Amino acid sequence: MPSVVVENISKSFTAEKKKVLALGDISFDVAKGALFGVIGPDGAGKTTLFRILTTLILADKGKVEIDGFDVVKEYKDIRKRIGYMPGKFSLYQDLTVEENLEFFATIFNTTIKENYSLIKEIYQQIEPFKDRRAGKLSGGMKQKLALSCALIHRPSILFLDEPTTGVDAVSRKEFWHMLKQLQKEGITILVSTPYMDEAALCDTVALIQNGKFLSIDTPEGTVSLFKKPLWAVKSDNMYKLQQDLKQFEGMASIYPFGEYYHLSLNRDSILQEDISAYLTSKVHQGLEINPIKAGIEDVFMELMKSTDD
Repeated sequence: MPSVVVENISKSFTAEKKKVLALGDISFDVAKGALFGVIGPDGAGKTTLFRILTTLILADKGKVEIDGFDVVKEYKDIRKRIGYMPGKFSLYQDLTVEENLEFFATIFNTTIKENYSLIKEIYQQIEPFKDRRAGKLSGGMKQKLALSCALIHRPSILFLDEPTTGVDAVSRKEFWHMLKQLQKEGITILVSTPYMDEAALCDTVALIQNGKFLSIDTPEGTVSLFKKPLWAVKSDNMYKLQQDLKQFEGMASIYPFGEYYHLSLNRDSILQEDISAYLTSKVHQGLEINPIKAGIEDVFMELMKSTDD
């Protein structure tokens, strides 16, 4: 039996007397011990989905089961079995690191000592600061404390809502290493993130936009959805380059990616020489034109474009 089963859930909110769709007919399941990523920009519906899964709000329709328990009828059983780390740091800022951990252990009728082996690798990094108030911690340390508190009762499923937002690149890398270690303990992990590069670290990736899933697949399967030729293009005048590429015959889409534009084409027959000749005729200098493999962000942009169309 899967750890998480979601069937056709929808949720709307009322804003300024208008109904706004937050989730529309979402269905998926998560296998036991899997690392399932929900990837999408701010406002896509990730937090609403996680709040429904963790029994904090009710869906307007649909059915959700967590470890075989219904989120409406058996929410008390679910709350004993899950760990939840919301996107906003929500621990007690005026309590120390150790006091926060002891508080959450007490709530779940356990002790730090009883489950210390599960959080040891994480907690040891902040243990030297155990007498520091939580509100005085750095972003990365707050993240580790919040994860320790979410794990202190040894949950079977862990929900992490944008856990790496606002922390530095090193802390992000460390955090994902910790998740991989927790997965080895048999914990099912659902994590949401706006960072497309983190999608490749998940077993399964669900791309979400405007409250709907665009795709659900492995990272490799998601990338394989991109079928068009793709080029990374750069010149000395990037603004003019964008305008000229928009007029290029055969252009399917163009999006900025770092210092390059990713240009997708609707014909396989277009060669690098064709692109180069066109841009040279437009008096571009310092040209770089390279064929590339699509990444998950390329797939997301393509799926979003096809949905809009």
